[in-house]
Amino acid sequence: MATANKNLSEYSKDLLPNAKEFKVGVVVSEWNDQVTNGLFNGVQEALVDCGLLEENLVRWNVPGSFELIYGAKKMIESIEDLDAIIVIGCVIKGETMHFEFVCEGVTHGIKDLNLIADIPVIFCVLTDNNMEQSIARSGGVHGNKGTEAAVAALKMIELNKRY
Repeated sequence: MATANKNLSEYSKDLLPNAKEFKVGVVVSEWNDQVTNGLFNGVQEALVDCGLLEENLVRWNVPGSFELIYGAKKMIESIEDLDAIIVIGCVIKGETMHFEFVCEGVTHGIKDLNLIADIPVIFCVLTDNNMEQSIARSGGVHGNKGTEAAVAALKMIELNKRY
C-alpha cells in the first residue's frame, strides 16, 4: 500500500492559505458510511483548523460513490460562491467486476467535472481491497485521507484564485 509509511493527516498549516473567506462543498457517499464519515471528519477538522467557518462547509449525502458525480455537478449548479468541492467515497473490491466499473466511472466523472467546472473538484474516494485498508486510511493507523483531500482543496482554491 502506498500509504504504508505515510501519515495522511500530517500537514503544515503555515504553508496553506487561510480558509476564513472560503466556502467548500463536500459530497459524501452513504455506502460504507463508517469510512466515509471518518473521511468527512478529517476534511472538516483540517478545514476548520485552517480557518474555514463551519457555516461555510456544505455537506450533501448521496447513496453511493457512483452518485458522487451527479451530486457534485448539482452542487456546482446550485450553490453560489463555492470555492471547491470534495467528493468522498469508499469502494471495496469484491468478487465481481462491479469494483472496476464503479472506480473507473467515478474517476472519469470527477476528471470531467474538473475539465468543465470553474472550481476544483477534489477526489477523495478510497479504492481498497478490504475494509481494514479503508479504516486504516480514514482515521486509523495511516491517518486520514480526508485531511489530505482538505489540504489539496485549499491549495487548489489558492491556485484558482491566483490564475
